[in-house]
Amino acid sequence: MALVTLLAAGIYLASIANSLAVTHSSNNSEPGSPTIDLGYSKYRGVRLPGGVDQFLGMRYARAPVGELRFRAPREPEYEYEEQDASQFGALCPGTGQQPGNGLDEDCLFVNVFRPSEATPESKLPVLIYIQGGGYAAMGNPNYNGTEIIRSSGGNMMVVLFNYRVGVLGFLASNCLGHEADLNVGLLDQRQLFLWVQTHISKFGGDPSHVVIQGSSAGGGSVSHHLTAYRGRDKERFFVGAILESPFWPTLRTVSEMEFQYQRLMGSTGCSSVGCLRKISLSALQAASGGSAFPDTRPGDPLPLFYWLPVIDGNLIPDQLHTLFATGQFAHVPMLVGHVANEGSWFGNNASSAAEVSSFLRSNYPHLKETQLEEINHKYANMAPLPGHAAFFPSASAAYGDATFACPANEMASAVARFVSAAEVWSYRYNVLDPEIVAGGYGVPHTFEISAVFGPGQAGWAASSYYTTNAPIVPVVMGYWTSFVRNLNPNTYKHSGLPEWETWGNLSGWQLRLQTNDTAMEVVPDWQVRNCTMWRYLARTMES
Repeated sequence: MALVTLLAAGIYLASIANSLAVTHSSNNSEPGSPTIDLGYSKYRGVRLPGGVDQFLGMRYARAPVGELRFRAPREPEYEYEEQDASQFGALCPGTGQQPGNGLDEDCLFVNVFRPSEATPESKLPVLIYIQGGGYAAMGNPNYNGTEIIRSSGGNMMVVLFNYRVGVLGFLASNCLGHEADLNVGLLDQRQLFLWVQTHISKFGGDPSHVVIQGSSAGGGSVSHHLTAYRGRDKERFFVGAILESPFWPTLRTVSEMEFQYQRLMGSTGCSSVGCLRKISLSALQAASGGSAFPDTRPGDPLPLFYWLPVIDGNLIPDQLHTLFATGQFAHVPMLVGHVANEGSWFGNNASSAAEVSSFLRSNYPHLKETQLEEINHKYANMAPLPGHAAFFPSASAAYGDATFACPANEMASAVARFVSAAEVWSYRYNVLDPEIVAGGYGVPHTFEISAVFGPGQAGWAASSYYTTNAPIVPVVMGYWTSFVRNLNPNTYKHSGLPEWETWGNLSGWQLRLQTNDTAMEVVPDWQVRNCTMWRYLARTMES
C-alpha cells in the first residue's frame, strides 16, 4: 500500500483538512489592532471579540531555504517595515506534498494568542503546543487558541508554530558530515522554545512558566525534549509537559537509516548534499516518497511513517524506552494519556495472523519471528469490528499499544518512580461518537483534540461535539488549563468534577474522561500485561 494511502487513514489528509481550521481575520476584529516590537521586526496583530489578541505568521527563524536547507534553524533576519500578523503563514510541506496551496519551504512561523488586557507585567503562564502528523506532515496546523484562553479566564497564553517534517526535517546519513544537521525538525522546535524565552514577555507571558504540550508526533517530540541530552539539557525551556498519545515509532541510528539517503540520491540523481540543496523543492518532494525498511520482506506493506527522528548521540542520545527506564529525562510535572482505541486509524485490515505480522514488521523492522508469534498470541481472538476484516482488531490494538498507549503509561510510571508519584496525572479518553463507532474505529487517535481546543478551533470536529458530547469540552478544558496555570489539573478545574488522582507508586491510576461519566479507574490488568510485553520487546526490537 502506498505511503500516501496509508497516511490518508488518519493523519496525512487530516493535515490538509485541518489547514482550513477557523482563522479569525481582521474582518471580524475589534478596533485598535495590537502591535508588538520584537527587535528584529514589528508585527501588527488582530484584536478579536471576546478579549483575545492574535498574532499570526510571525517569523521565529530565518527562511530555511537555499544553503539553509537541511541546516539547523538560524535567527530571523531584520525586517524594516511593520509586518502584517493577521493571517497564518505557509505550512511546511510533508512527505510527497508539493509546494503551493499554502505549503512552502519558507514555513517557520509562530502564532501567539493572548488575553487583550495582557501587558509585559502580566507574566502569564505560557502553553506551547507542538502539532503532530507522524513527522510526515503538519497534522494539526492553524489551530486557534482563543477558546483555551477564554476557558482559563484570560489567565494564560497559547503559542503554536510550524516545524520542518518529512525529508526536509529528518534527512539522516553519515555522509552529511558538517554539510548538514540531523533532526532539524526537532531543532526547529528548540529554536521556537528559545524564541519564547526571548520574546514572550513582550506579549505578557512568563518565560519562567512555560508548559510544552503535544499530540501524537507532537507528544513524541515532547518525549524527545524531556530526554534531550539525557535529561541534562542546560537550557531549561519548560517547567511542565502535557503529552496526548505520545508517538514512539521505530527509533534507529543514523547508520540504520543510511538506506533512505542512498535511495534519495538515486531518485534525484544527486551525489552530494550540495546537489540536494540546489534541486527544486518539487523535485526533492517527488523523490522523497516512502519505501520499505531493509529488514522487511517482499510483500510487506510500506511503513506508515518513513522520515523519522534518529539517534544522534546528542539531542537524541538513546532509545526513549531506555532513557525513561533509567530516569534520564527532565524531572518536571507531567500530564499524559491516550485514547481508548489508539491504533484504529492505522491498523492494517488484516485477514490473518500472518498479515498482522507483516504489518507490524514493516513498522518495527527489528521484530523477530518468535516475537511476532508472541504478539499474535497476545492479541488473538479479539471481538470483530464492523466494516473490517477478522484480524483488523488485532493489528489495530497491537499497533496502538506499542506506539501510543504503552509509551504513555511507561512515561507515567517513570515520573512516579524518578520524580514524584504526586506529580504525574494519567488519563484514558473514552468519548464515543456514534458514527465513528459504527465505522469500527471506536475512540480513535487524537479524538480528544476538539475537546482540548474547543470544537471548531482545531480543524474538523465530530458533530457529536456540538450535541451529545458537548458536556465533555469544559471538563477537558478545565483540567488542561489548570495544569498549564498551576502544574496541577485540579487547582482550577470546573466545580463538581472529580479530583484527578495522581498515577501513584504502583497502582496505575488514570482518569477516564467520558461524557457525563468522568471518573478515576485503575489501568486494567490486560493492558498492564500487554505493556509489560512491549516494554520487554523494546529491548530487542529497537536494536
